[in-house]
Amino acid sequence: FMPTEAKRKEIDSLVEKINASEAVYIVEYRGLSVAKSTAVRKNVRTSEGEMKVTKNTLMRIALREAGRPTADEIDAGPNAYVFAYKDVAATAKALRDFSREKGNEALVIKGGIMGGKVLSKEQVMALADLPPRDILLAQLLGTLNGPIRS
Repeated sequence: FMPTEAKRKEIDSLVEKINASEAVYIVEYRGLSVAKSTAVRKNVRTSEGEMKVTKNTLMRIALREAGRPTADEIDAGPNAYVFAYKDVAATAKALRDFSREKGNEALVIKGGIMGGKVLSKEQVMALADLPPRDILLAQLLGTLNGPIRS
């Protein structure tokens, strides 16, 4: 498979996004209206993430080039890929909360890739339940700065 110049540019752009991400989530969006599509993208941006629709074949090539596993078993059909640049929990939560709102059932979280692992839908949901990164850090600092009890 020799990609055309346009496809090569797209792959290079995806590799950059993957390398800048803590995690990549895979969602199905079939049947989401344009307005809802815009709303979910906005929610993702608020969590310092980015949502991109691209061909699965190009994403697989980009994942391989970035040294990450491909999620062949969950990436069938039209997908959007969500790049979590800063806070894996906040971006997962943005997706989960959106998909739970009435009328947004068309957004289906399928799984993701974090580090060298493919995540199941359940694992992405578990990440969504974690407190955001800044709260986790504050809790950690709170325990570190707390009085020493003997």
